[in-house]
Amino acid sequence: MAQKVQTLYVDDLDGSEADGTIRFGLDGAEYEIDLSAGHADALRRPLAPYVSAARRAPGAAAGRPGRGGRRAAGAGAADPVAVREWAKSQGIEVKDRGRVPAELVVKFKAATAQ
Repeated sequence: MAQKVQTLYVDDLDGSEADGTIRFGLDGAEYEIDLSAGHADALRRPLAPYVSAARRAPGAAAGRPGRGGRRAAGAGAADPVAVREWAKSQGIEVKDRGRVPAELVVKFKAATAQ
């Protein structure tokens, strides 16, 4: 049996379709946010004068690839997108963002023999 798994990125600001993950740092903390092209431009535009006047911090690799905004699932971990889709198909209410409840993952694994 063939399977096709599709990952959809959702804009963290308004819930529309996101075009990618933006990674940035401020005050020693690093952040990632999924944004549409328009929201990514709205984030970059006001920062442009500061970025052009700034210098790279030591140890910050130019063009360093990010994690892609998603953590790799550990062995035996269920794909949260698949769990959400399954739950919705079963009429179970589940949030579109955040951690999937453990009891829902258990039900998903039992129902799909994972």
